[in-house]
Amino acid sequence: MMTPRALGVLLLSLLLLWASGMENSRRQTEKPRNVCLGSINEGQYESFHLGNTAECFTKCTQSGNEPCNLENLQRYWLDFEYHLVKSRSDTVNMSFLKAAVQNVSTNISGDLFFSLTPSQVPGQVTEDEHAYPDRVRLPRSLFESLQSNRSEVLLAVTILDIGPGNLFKNMALNCVFWDATKGDWSSAGCSTELRAKRTVCLCDHLTFFALLLKPILDQDTVKSLIRISQAGCGASMIFLAFTIVLYAALRFYRLRFKSEDAPKIHVALSVSLFLLNLTFFVNVGHGPELRDAACRARGGVFHYFLLCTFTWMGLEAFHLYLLVIKVFNTYFGHYFLKLSLVGWGLPALIVFGTGSAGSYGRYTIRDQRNVTTLELCWFREKTAASALYTTVHGYFLVTFLFSAVVLGLVAWKIFTLPSATASREQGPSWKGFLTVLGLSSLVGVTWWLAILMPLGLSTIYVFTLFNSLQGVFIFCWFATLYFPSRSAVSSSSGTGRADQIHTTSHE
Repeated sequence: MMTPRALGVLLLSLLLLWASGMENSRRQTEKPRNVCLGSINEGQYESFHLGNTAECFTKCTQSGNEPCNLENLQRYWLDFEYHLVKSRSDTVNMSFLKAAVQNVSTNISGDLFFSLTPSQVPGQVTEDEHAYPDRVRLPRSLFESLQSNRSEVLLAVTILDIGPGNLFKNMALNCVFWDATKGDWSSAGCSTELRAKRTVCLCDHLTFFALLLKPILDQDTVKSLIRISQAGCGASMIFLAFTIVLYAALRFYRLRFKSEDAPKIHVALSVSLFLLNLTFFVNVGHGPELRDAACRARGGVFHYFLLCTFTWMGLEAFHLYLLVIKVFNTYFGHYFLKLSLVGWGLPALIVFGTGSAGSYGRYTIRDQRNVTTLELCWFREKTAASALYTTVHGYFLVTFLFSAVVLGLVAWKIFTLPSATASREQGPSWKGFLTVLGLSSLVGVTWWLAILMPLGLSTIYVFTLFNSLQGVFIFCWFATLYFPSRSAVSSSSGTGRADQIHTTSHE
């Protein structure tokens, strides 16, 4: 016999089990909740919900498969401003969100200015543009148009930090607002004034607006840059092939030449640069009318040889450091083999990791009218920007800084050594200058011009022209060093003598 108490406990247990089963069944059939669709947090403006929704701008950028509704997200933040006005809140001060609500008379005597510094809550400031360069101006006429309806209005000014990324595409140096109906930026009602040290945006409506800073490349500009690149890369490939053939001939006729490491490093750089130019021709000369897998493979190969070129330029700088700066105690067993493992192996590891993350694919460049001007197999447009910035921009920056320091030290050595001072008294100093200029081609000084590209279109042309001719410069330096007589160069250049001593120590 079961007592009433035991029966109650049994019934309670059965009810709990049934409720648990129903909950599990509901969870199995319920679709996952997605905040970034813009409806989950609708009408909820606590700190958690605000932060949760703001993170969508980054999440939608990093994950190409993340479903997002930009129109709903924009509506959420507009509703949040209405909420601030209705609740008569004063300020909101969060790491990603700054907002202020102010009661303004419609009978004001002048225009109103509010600061837009991301680290500070928006506040009313003076007209002094030097003291407050980042600001928004609300004209007096805006408030005068409301005098017939009310004597005062509540004004909300909000600054939202959406973080890095390319969620909003088709960027240009232009004042625009986000048109949710088109799903893109629009300049309707806005004009842009480009001045010496600042840009002024003039808009006739109050919406989400921004100044986009990605340079525009129109169809004619892209065609001109491609022609220059193809001509320069073609010339480089011819001279790089001459460099490789010259090295093979010297190895055949000079037995001693086989044991020297410096020419091997020069040729390894020449091979990587030749293959980079070749893949560039394939990538640019034929549009990505390929399946996704083939385009990803092409992008990975292009990325690999680009990294190989960067790596061998860095190894050229490393060898130059041992050659001229360190000099003593520089013996390494199997020296060139170890350099080869780094020069060819490290880029392979990086490309393998990047490819495993699915970063390669079609990359599209568009003009201001959103017309496609160029398609490449490169990093996918919607992929995480961190992959491109880390494995290309960051990798280049490291080699650039190291090579710049080494080249600076070498130049200082060349022009300050007692032998250089003596030769300067006896003859011209242009030999030292030409030596530094020749070494510059090996460590990739032409690539350093890339840091000037944001300055304008002219610097893009300069970078394209000189960088595509790097192979020509390398051949001229190689031929000067090793043909027709290495001894003549050794007698005229302190660098040549150091090269001979260093490479002999590796035999």
